[in-house]
Amino acid sequence: MKLVTNIYQNIIIFYMDNSLNYEKLGLRIGLECHQQLDGHKLFCKCPCIIKDENYDFEVKRFLRLSESELGSLDPAAQFELRKNKYFIYKGYNNLNCLVELDESPPEELNKKALDIALQITLLLNAKPVDVVQFMRKMVIDGSNVSGFQRTAVIGFNGYIDTSEGKVNILSVCLEEESAKKLEDADSFRVYNISRLCIPLIEIATGPDIHSPSQAKECAEKIGMVLRSVKGVKRGLGTIRQDVNISIKGHPRIEVKGFQDLRSISKVVDYEISRQLELIKKNFKLISEVRKAEPDFTTSFLRPMPGSSRMYPETDIKSIYITKELLSKIKIPELIADKVENLEELYYLQPEIAREIIKKEINFEHFVNEYRNVDPKFIARVIIEIPKDIKSRFNLDITKLSEDNFHAVLELVDNNKISKDAVIDVLSDLIKTGVINLNNYKILSKENIEEDIKKIISNNPGASFGALMGIVMSKLKGKADGKLVSELIKKHLK
Repeated sequence: MKLVTNIYQNIIIFYMDNSLNYEKLGLRIGLECHQQLDGHKLFCKCPCIIKDENYDFEVKRFLRLSESELGSLDPAAQFELRKNKYFIYKGYNNLNCLVELDESPPEELNKKALDIALQITLLLNAKPVDVVQFMRKMVIDGSNVSGFQRTAVIGFNGYIDTSEGKVNILSVCLEEESAKKLEDADSFRVYNISRLCIPLIEIATGPDIHSPSQAKECAEKIGMVLRSVKGVKRGLGTIRQDVNISIKGHPRIEVKGFQDLRSISKVVDYEISRQLELIKKNFKLISEVRKAEPDFTTSFLRPMPGSSRMYPETDIKSIYITKELLSKIKIPELIADKVENLEELYYLQPEIAREIIKKEINFEHFVNEYRNVDPKFIARVIIEIPKDIKSRFNLDITKLSEDNFHAVLELVDNNKISKDAVIDVLSDLIKTGVINLNNYKILSKENIEEDIKKIISNNPGASFGALMGIVMSKLKGKADGKLVSELIKKHLK
């Protein structure tokens, strides 16, 4: 342990200010992206809800190792078996059933999950398989009560384009999510099985990525494709990435546990540096699975699993992917295309367009409803002004509903309040839930002009900027800034 710690310290000191030559290293990176789906579980009707407290029951189990159909034993499974642990599973009566506890055979496949997997396959330019055949992947670390995970290839031979070149998609799989580990003691391990058997999409790329930045971009693009499909879960913990890394002439090492894409580049760089430091010290690299740590280092998890852990699932019928079935698959529009369309149609900034799509706002409806309001201002009201309210007034902007935005934009559209009043009106809605129009009634042009004349007269020699500030402070929310500017310029001549 001291040796490993010293190696990491040397890496951090030596490599922080030195860029690695990825091409010279012959760096090859592949990604595995895992995305949970919503709805019900893969082989039963239990809901895809993850709960973490007030368990209804617990079950104690031991798992044993079995041979593959070729008579061999998987090294990763043997490694887990030597720990000689028993497992405790905690669950819920309304979220789990006998299928998850492996006391009942799997029920019919979740057809909606298959439909989503086929949509993702086609969006990744991949070819759907002719026959979906589920396999059993041996897992005896306790994360699956049965000792195996059901998985099936849905598509293969796809690709995505990145700024550094094309990355091949080797496979798109549909499989069962594992249980959530709660405690790991010397003789036992505790799991929460509410997550167990949630449908999971696994996307594996080829080793076509040649830099950490390309790995991050590739993960972002795959994530964008996944979020483009309805029925995909959102939020922290619903998607994770594993990264396979190899240096020319040395074995592949898998790093697991990425949830924050921003950490991929740093962890990959440190892992490459760790390997280089070991090579420099004449240590032989061994193919293994490692865990990404919060400080961007990696730690040993287990030996690299092999093909010996896979064997056919005989309890589930094969599913034929016919032309008729594929013709019914509705391919959704990619988020990236939706963002680009918003930018081009309404001249929006890319980051604002992305937020509108992310929040699933029907922006076209807003534009059609309030034709007297510039679409760019509508976007500002919905996306930017709430942020201003939070930073300036420290108010809870989550209290603002879509109806609130409609109410304010309708007042602007009918010229009942000025654009400059919107931030104050929305703030009042957060604080009181009502709009007092008497506080924001727009003054007539004549009244505004009269006030401006008096202010100019009372402030001889004041600059345009100073006068603008005085007038807007006095007429706050009751006059349009553009009109005020025009009138000040008129009377300063």
